[in-house]
Amino acid sequence: MSQDANIQDFRQQIREWLVVNCPTDMRDGNQGDDKTCWGGKCWKFQSEGQRIWLERCAAKGLTVPTWPKACGGAGLDRAREKVFREEMNRINARLPLQSFGIWMLGPAVLKFGTEEQKQALLPPIARGEIRWCQGYSEPGAGSDLANVQTRAEDHGDHWLISGQKIWTSYADKADWIFALVRTDGDAPRHKGISFVLIDMAQTGVRTRPIRLISGQSQFCETFFDNAVVPKTQIIGQENRGWDVAKYLLKHERENISELFAGGEGSPGRMLKEELREITDPVLRADVMRAEIDSLAIKLTLERYRDQAEAGQGAGDASAMLKYVGTEFYKRQQEILMRAGGSRHDAGNVL
Repeated sequence: MSQDANIQDFRQQIREWLVVNCPTDMRDGNQGDDKTCWGGKCWKFQSEGQRIWLERCAAKGLTVPTWPKACGGAGLDRAREKVFREEMNRINARLPLQSFGIWMLGPAVLKFGTEEQKQALLPPIARGEIRWCQGYSEPGAGSDLANVQTRAEDHGDHWLISGQKIWTSYADKADWIFALVRTDGDAPRHKGISFVLIDMAQTGVRTRPIRLISGQSQFCETFFDNAVVPKTQIIGQENRGWDVAKYLLKHERENISELFAGGEGSPGRMLKEELREITDPVLRADVMRAEIDSLAIKLTLERYRDQAEAGQGAGDASAMLKYVGTEFYKRQQEILMRAGGSRHDAGNVL
């Protein structure tokens, strides 16, 4: 049987599975933040359909379709993963699960983690059992990330972590945090950082929400005061966390650019709805131009992923895509305000 025939067989199988298993209320195409299933120990399902959809997809590894089966995924190659996403879009299905564990930590563990860490960390992420947040930025280390000052004091088999992170998205709802900490204060800035995993429920960790001008925010400050971190909870090598951090950021930027181009949290869906009511020809043209640009960004992302899969070294294209996606998101918001005024709220994304 040819490769094309195998792909078509897979398409038919996944189409039939989705029709049978995707609950009706999960087929509204709504990927906004208020409809997203984030998972975690304290997650409360918004409907029975949301719970069923997550459980059914997790059982088949479809929350993380390209991850190995041993790590909770479905082991799909790029061609089949594309088909899966196309068939999800065909029925307007919501993603069963979104999380920083899927977008960021998971890829880093797959590349830098030990086999024991992969088995311990990845299946719970795939099942939505653990919710993660990211501890990178600090009051004095934002764009200059290598300036992180959160320190790790060596106590033999564990560290005591002290310091502060800021703009930590959803830290008040997360179970664990993956963080950059300074394990060697005498080393050059990029050389003395380690990538560690910290339990948010332990003594010595607290969060404080940051309220924005809108009155709402997903951002938090996170404080560590001698938080205990066993040395088994380091990903990659001690003092080589910058390698892990850079790799993770490529995946973060890629996912953010995809979200901003028309996925979860994007105003693109609302613009399409608004188009039915728009009579101004200039505004209609701007909406259609934004839709075309959205498709172009998505196709560029596909090309980037294919290049990365083929080992062709797409490299720092993720930074370009993040910039393009962010600028496009701003343009969509401006068009949406012109079209519908303040009655629209595209919501927070990250």
